[in-house]
Parts: sequence; structure tokens; C-alpha cells
Amino acid sequence: MCLGIPGEILEITGTEPLNISAQVSFGGAVKTVNLAGCPEAKVGDFVIVHAGFALNTLNKKEAEEVYGYLRQIAEFAEEELGRSDE
Repeated sequence: MCLGIPGEILEITGTEPLNISAQVSFGGAVKTVNLAGCPEAKVGDFVIVHAGFALNTLNKKEAEEVYGYLRQIAEFAEEELGRSDE
């Protein structure tokens, strides 16, 4: 199982098909991501990223939905950790 995280493309660098990369923001943390799997992606698009590679593009609404799920998971984990301290 893998977890892909959505991020927004801020800048694209490189022109070689296998060496195209982007600066991608994950809620403010910016990382370099390989875009070889999503050559159609452009600045402003959201991509699902796993292990430094963009797997596919998605629209802003879909990205926000995933962010909502991730927040729910984090809240659930905090609740569970709080219970284990009791």
C-alpha cells in the first residue's frame, strides 16, 4: 500500500521527457518532484505524489477533498493517541 499526497505545482524545470521536474507545494512545504509520469501537468495544477514522483493530476476540488480526508485521519490518530495515554 502507498499513500499519495496532493500538491500544487509552483514551477516546472527541465524539458527532457524523463527529467522534467517541478517545485510542488504540500501545504507550504515545497519539494522537488519528478513529472515524467504526468507530462501534461502545468503550473497551478495539483498532482498526486508518492516517493518523489507525480502519479497523476487532479483538480483543486479533488485535492481539497483529499486534504479533508488527511485532516480526518490526523484528528483520529490524535484522539487514539490521547486514549492510549489514559
